[in-house]
Amino acid sequence: MDQDTASSGELIDLESRYSAHNYHPLDIVLTRGEGVWVYDVDGKRYMDCLAAYSAVNQGHNHPRIVKALHEQSQTLSLTSRAFRNDRFGPFCAKLAQLSGYDKVLMMNTGAEAVETAIKAARKWGYSVKGIAADQAEILVFDGNFHGRTTTIVGFSADQECRDGFGPFTPGFKILPYGDLESVRAAMSDKVAAILVEPIQGEGGVILPPPEFLQGLRALCDEHNALLICDEIQSGLGRTGTMFAHTHAGIRADAVTIGKALSGGVYPVSAFLADDAVMSVFQPGQHGSTYGGNPIACAVAEAALDVLADEGLYDRSIELGSWFLHELRKLASPHVKEVRGAGLWIGVELHESAGGARKYCEALMHRGILCKETHSHIIRFAPPLVIGRSDLEWALGEISAVLA
Repeated sequence: MDQDTASSGELIDLESRYSAHNYHPLDIVLTRGEGVWVYDVDGKRYMDCLAAYSAVNQGHNHPRIVKALHEQSQTLSLTSRAFRNDRFGPFCAKLAQLSGYDKVLMMNTGAEAVETAIKAARKWGYSVKGIAADQAEILVFDGNFHGRTTTIVGFSADQECRDGFGPFTPGFKILPYGDLESVRAAMSDKVAAILVEPIQGEGGVILPPPEFLQGLRALCDEHNALLICDEIQSGLGRTGTMFAHTHAGIRADAVTIGKALSGGVYPVSAFLADDAVMSVFQPGQHGSTYGGNPIACAVAEAALDVLADEGLYDRSIELGSWFLHELRKLASPHVKEVRGAGLWIGVELHESAGGARKYCEALMHRGILCKETHSHIIRFAPPLVIGRSDLEWALGEISAVLA
């Protein structure tokens, strides 16, 4: 089959035949992207309102990020951490200074960053807090999504993620998200850390009560435990700040980031923490062949610069507030609730609406790409480079479909 002339149907059939069926994508085959727009193999244009789960906050194929990828790939791509490279130190310094944390540990995927956080929390619990060997606990929350590794799905409450993959790693307690009293009751001398998403993205853009994150911070301080915020989807401008948890006026002890750290052109993630936490890692105890490679550093540096230089943090707040307000005004018998922060909005439908996927498919036919989560919630998370006129057009299409 000639890839350049194959139809979308032929390409979908090829995927169905030779790829594992571990995803249920919309039946569209994309071939090109620029800014907020993507194009399928038949030449039709679509507004991307998912942004690859917030990985392309800077827009598709941002020229500065692509240029960094191209230039670095022509000089040095990979050394492993067995040797030093000239991009690694400067990038770690830049990210540490921007984030306000002493140290950076670079990995590739978001799940790897979370696994790094889990290892750091346990090692810190044993070597610093003095928890008895193999007794450390990490508190997590119902509705969480931190990745797909065996350890991580083991503390998911989503049976679809868990079924058939056990036995699971012990040492995690799942608590109700937003319920501070349940956390207070679970705190003990064995708790090394609380791992939390400041806003639950896969859960449906779920915002906790305003005092929840502040309460977690206070409980961690009281019980000498780490507060670790997973900012892989919520960070790097999605809610209008570098980290969503800072909206609550707190500082986490450690943070995981990924996705938009590369602007969607390369897998880059990082675990951020101060010396008191990061010093638990000694040579040989953790690492990654590709983590911190020269291409990753060059791409991530460009991606961070784009967010700042193009005012994308402010744009997310300004346009997100307007878009949320306008979506809440739509007259629809199907909508139960509209919630969000910055350009990250969840539209929850009533059960009587018959599921969110058919609305996502209808929007696709109108030129808007978004995706359902938990069967009854539509998420809107366009690249932060989107303009007001683009959102006004999208609003009309969304209104027609929801009505």
